[in-house]
Amino acid sequence: MKWVLRGLAVVFILFVIAIIALRVPDTDAAAMQAKYGAEPSQFVELDDGLRVHYRDEGPNSGEEDAPVLVLLHGSTADLHTWQPWAEALRDEYRVIRFDQIGHGLTGPDLAGDYSLSSFVADIDEVTDKLGLESFILAGSSMGGAHTVGYALAHPERLDGIVLVGASGAPVRREGGGSFAMNLARTPVINQIMAHITPRSMIESSFSGMVSNKDMITDEMVDRYWELLRYPGNRQATIARFSVERSPFDAEAVSGITVPALVIWGAEDPLIPAASGDWYDEHLPASALVSYADIGHLPHEEAAERSVNDLKAWIGTISPDSASPEAELAVTQ
Repeated sequence: MKWVLRGLAVVFILFVIAIIALRVPDTDAAAMQAKYGAEPSQFVELDDGLRVHYRDEGPNSGEEDAPVLVLLHGSTADLHTWQPWAEALRDEYRVIRFDQIGHGLTGPDLAGDYSLSSFVADIDEVTDKLGLESFILAGSSMGGAHTVGYALAHPERLDGIVLVGASGAPVRREGGGSFAMNLARTPVINQIMAHITPRSMIESSFSGMVSNKDMITDEMVDRYWELLRYPGNRQATIARFSVERSPFDAEAVSGITVPALVIWGAEDPLIPAASGDWYDEHLPASALVSYADIGHLPHEEAAERSVNDLKAWIGTISPDSASPEAELAVTQ
């Protein structure tokens, strides 16, 4: 018995040494704000004191007469994931994107609340603070689920919704749940995850989620890695992964009557294309666009195709916004 205890003690000591050796510290908040929060970035303070990082671009930005799109990023991402869309859209539309709680330069929620209702409340407050009466809300992956949640809670404020590889459908992915989420729910191991996040893990994650590998750049991997380590974000990620999520109810989603565009990569390894079919089936005013050679991030993997299809769809719900080029894109 004594030898067993000594053996366990040795294993524990080696484990602690490994943790210390592999530990990756948080990034410096001021340095990250200087690197990723320069113009046109701005910050808006919510009623609870949280400062949300956002960008507001386009014609008449800040005024009421330009069509408005609000873009929500996915899990462990940030507002920069929408850069290709923002560059393609800001000449015609007012484009707003922001780092959601637990992400980017916004940082962790002050109350530690990562429920769907908390994310929905923040969307409502940010858009209120920016003076928006109505807008098109678009979300990728996790942000897509938040888009659906917002449409269920505040349909009166929406001109339309766009779901890009959105989570939340009751469709099971082959292989079961996310390995990372399962680890995040495991005591002790989840705390280790808050300190060991090698850059290679981020690069490997990208490689596994996209089909268009050309989009993976050193700059992109660095940004994800650095902002994941923004003070409090790793702990927020673990807390968010630990929250039990229920899929949306078909009857509830069928009650969302605003126009909807569903964009999916047919080769998405994280959220299967069947989820896009489910949303298209149950949203009563939806259009589905699927890309055969694209994975989980069609807004970046197929930026030109997806933004042209977006413009074409906007033309169908707002004829004044239609253009011949956009119409060609949707009929190819």
